[in-house]
Amino acid sequence: MNKVFTVLVPGSYGATHSAALPGLAKPVVTQVSSVAAIWAVEGALLLGILTVVMLAFRSLKERFAEGSKAAVAGALLAAINTASEYGFGAVIAALPGFLVIADALKTIPGVLVNVAAAVTALAGITGSASGGMSIALATMGDSFIAAAHSAGIPLEVLHRIAAMASGGMDTLPHNGAVITLLAVTGLTHRDSYRDIFAITLLKTAAVGVAIGVFYLTGIY
Repeated sequence: MNKVFTVLVPGSYGATHSAALPGLAKPVVTQVSSVAAIWAVEGALLLGILTVVMLAFRSLKERFAEGSKAAVAGALLAAINTASEYGFGAVIAALPGFLVIADALKTIPGVLVNVAAAVTALAGITGSASGGMSIALATMGDSFIAAAHSAGIPLEVLHRIAAMASGGMDTLPHNGAVITLLAVTGLTHRDSYRDIFAITLLKTAAVGVAIGVFYLTGIY
């Protein structure tokens, strides 16, 4: 159904979708191409839930109260952790010192190396991979794009390097995803941080390999 919705959503809504919301002077216009994948996943999940309800209603009825408590607690934990990290990142991005760091990161030579270092550093400062990448692209995106065009680097490569690099310093203990993971698994930082560090470190080290392969071969 994810695949089906991925095809049907753009065909049903067109290129854009507008919605008039109370209190807003202008309707909210959404670029369907940027949210089609999210809508498709959500639609597939809802159908999956309805399928379980229809095929296993008796078992579901017996465990509904207990399962609902666990589900709501887990959802709130993940949502609050993520929201708090984004809020923390937004506060950091508004400080004068952040601009000093951002300007210093722009001086790193090499377009892809610059992007990787900047996104990794900002992810560590904000404590969030997605938050760090969002802030980095929002504050330095225009300069990244201009540098990529002048160097003949496709924007697809730029985005992939930024996405991979965002998880480097995201491994810090205050990261929302790490905190959520440990809470769900019932482990502590001491129990599992060596494994978390190894996974995120290896992933970030692969950024250097990807940059080297692209510069040597042009393959992406």
